[in-house]
Amino acid sequence: MKDKKKKEGKNFWDLIKNINFEKYGPLIALLVLFIISSFASPYFLKFRNLTNILRQVSYTGIIALGMTFVIISAGIDLSVGSMTALVGGIVIMTLNYFGGGIFAIFMAILVGILFGLVLGAVNGLIITRWNVAPFIVTLGTMSIFRSLTLYISDASEFRSTSTIFPELGMGYFLKLPIPVWIFFGLTVLYSIVLNHTRYGRYICAVGSNQKVAKYSAIKVKLTKFFAYVIVGINVGITAVLLSSRLNSISSSGAGTGYELDAIAAVIIGGTAMSGGSGSVVGTLIGAIILGIVNNMLNMLGVSPYLQGTVKGLVIIGAVLIQRKKE
Repeated sequence: MKDKKKKEGKNFWDLIKNINFEKYGPLIALLVLFIISSFASPYFLKFRNLTNILRQVSYTGIIALGMTFVIISAGIDLSVGSMTALVGGIVIMTLNYFGGGIFAIFMAILVGILFGLVLGAVNGLIITRWNVAPFIVTLGTMSIFRSLTLYISDASEFRSTSTIFPELGMGYFLKLPIPVWIFFGLTVLYSIVLNHTRYGRYICAVGSNQKVAKYSAIKVKLTKFFAYVIVGINVGITAVLLSSRLNSISSSGAGTGYELDAIAAVIIGGTAMSGGSGSVVGTLIGAIILGIVNNMLNMLGVSPYLQGTVKGLVIIGAVLIQRKKE
């Protein structure tokens, strides 16, 4: 009987050891956190609370999807928060210029995405054309974008005069907020791009070893450039949704901390900071994990000033786990 129990116990631990934690680690962490949160607060499983979590994480999560490509390419973008504020301000200005109607909303969305694309391309061009470190370039443009936002608005808010624009950011489809559907849709799209296209293979090769990628006839600079363009487009989408939800954009507060949340979601999702590999679905899971952590801290009455501490510890923990695997 004892031998049988020992054998069953051994089989159980063998099963645990055979789990691919590198691949399924973020999902397992999400499930464990979900179960703990369910017992920690009776309000956690309320449908309204869950949809609120998804809505909150969708803004930074959309940016994180683009950041996944940047980090896989062994780069980083610290300017996404300031870029969100600047693009959001331009969106509101475009909306007001065209009168706030349906056509104005269409133009605001178009201009927002294109402007985000251009700003992302500026980062990518400086990094690839002049071989400047991504950290330095995006640190500089982070300051530039925020400064321009404050200057254009005279350090005040961009306010929309439209009465129908908020329906985009606050609207629902099949009982889920529209930003959440966009977040999920982009996750599917970028997952296909990363796992089933030539560009996805190229970005992983460039992040793993640039010299080998270059000898393999891969256009390294162009591949890295498009990673920053993708994150710029995603910032444009987030800026449109955020400005629509609030019907305004704060020049000083909008996008603050978005770069930390986006990078954290990518790292928690299993993408290596050293580049070369990553998962878009993992980034989705990482963003939701952060959202649940913030939600539980609020429900348990933990000071909001400590939430940054928790995020920092989570990032450090995720990096340490990656180093242990390596």
